[in-house]
Amino acid sequence: MRLTTKGRYAVTAMLDLALHAEQGPVSLADIAARQTISLSYLEQLFARLRKQKLVQSIRGPGGGYLLFRAPEQISVAHIIDAVDESVDATQCRKMGNCARGEQCLTHDLWAELTDHIHQFLSNITLARLVADARCPGNGRNSLRGLEPVPILRQG
Repeated sequence: MRLTTKGRYAVTAMLDLALHAEQGPVSLADIAARQTISLSYLEQLFARLRKQKLVQSIRGPGGGYLLFRAPEQISVAHIIDAVDESVDATQCRKMGNCARGEQCLTHDLWAELTDHIHQFLSNITLARLVADARCPGNGRNSLRGLEPVPILRQG
């Protein structure tokens, strides 16, 4: 299980956009330069983000992109889902056909882990990431406020 470059870049670009939103529309060229992400790759990602109504484009001189919703209303899970990224711990994309067409013995365990990861990412908003970026000392500490979710239960 891993988050691919597509998901990582989408979250990074959205955070950059949120950090610079006070200055008005942000160009993809500026995000590309600051984050060393290919402009053409960003164009592909932002087409998907726009389709999912996470960003809006402003045309013309001084145009660029703005967040479609407030940063408090956009979670990391929203961003990852918008670019068709999957953080999936199962080998079968939760279809249940992981062992020669049948459900493997540990399918439910990995499916539950996938659900917990998605829920965790749903609890982290763009606003929280902006606050962390503006106060570098906070870093990972701000994520400690999330309640741990028991994954395995001993009977």
